[in-house]
Amino acid sequence: MIKSRFRTTLCATLIFASQISAAESTSKEVISDGPYIDVHANALTVNWICNDQVKRKQVNLEGVSMPYGFADCGLTANTSQLTFDEQLIEFQGVKRVAALSDLHGQYELMLTLLKNNGIIDSQNQWAFGDGHFVITGDIFDRGDKVTEILWFIHDLEKQAERAGGKIHLLLGNHEVMVLNGDLRYLNPKYVKAEKLLETPFDQLFNQHTILGRWLRSKPVLVKINDHLYAHGGFHPQLAEDKITLDTINKTFKSHLVEKELLEKREGFARYLHKTHGPIWYRGYFKDDGATAEELDLLLKHFDVNHIVVGHTSQKKIETRFKGKVIAIDSSIKRGKYGEVLFIENGKHERGTLKGDRKPLKI
Repeated sequence: MIKSRFRTTLCATLIFASQISAAESTSKEVISDGPYIDVHANALTVNWICNDQVKRKQVNLEGVSMPYGFADCGLTANTSQLTFDEQLIEFQGVKRVAALSDLHGQYELMLTLLKNNGIIDSQNQWAFGDGHFVITGDIFDRGDKVTEILWFIHDLEKQAERAGGKIHLLLGNHEVMVLNGDLRYLNPKYVKAEKLLETPFDQLFNQHTILGRWLRSKPVLVKINDHLYAHGGFHPQLAEDKITLDTINKTFKSHLVEKELLEKREGFARYLHKTHGPIWYRGYFKDDGATAEELDLLLKHFDVNHIVVGHTSQKKIETRFKGKVIAIDSSIKRGKYGEVLFIENGKHERGTLKGDRKPLKI
């Protein structure tokens, strides 16, 4: 027993040491990152890193026509507005929907997946027409191309709208963690970036930045036709207490970043930001979690037939509760594989990395 414990401890120590070594090695690599754009009364301050060198420039808003485009050192960004309205959370009559989750900084894999499945074209432009594309959170952390994904989705949103389509980016637990200064899962690249920029990473997304304002406008859930989407899911207690989707979203959003509040989260707001809330809940995947009866109560209360969630990783898109729960976190975060859920004409399919369509048993 003692030898077994020694081997286990030694193994854990070696793994931990290798992780530290890998992080130190990565942090020594030359990085480029950004841009991070601060909004002032009459100007923008654009900050970025090019090959370990910090660059900044002031842009006089009076002399700039929107959209404003940025390109330097292989980094690009386009923005057509400086403020963002809260997003609608219910849509009906949508003919085509695609959804994925938990990108975690895997920019290249995301592009391959979206191209091969017809969401974007060979030039990385919107190709899904009037379809709706849902991302159920967790762009942040783990991977090293978070900023690239954020600006890409930010630009793709406008392309989708011009084509009559829509992108729904939902908040996941890692978005909320970063906005609240919980930086435990940062890729070493961003640890280095915040040091070079002399700014804590979360402050690069504060309420005075374009990306920070954009993220704060995003909902924590969306209902499209008879499907309800969220990062983690919905605890049955919400149905028992007859809480509406609008109340959930508004309460969660109005208490999004605790340090920006006059008082700490209490009561229902605190509940929503904890284990049973929509960004953390894993009850559809636990033996002691939600029962079939409780799930039916949720579906009836929210007037949907399916709940679609990320957060809990699978090898591919799967279902639970006889297809009533669809799990779309296909482990993109590992950087090797990923899938897209397609819903059209009442049919559910898995879009593979190669672009093949596989029927999803519902």
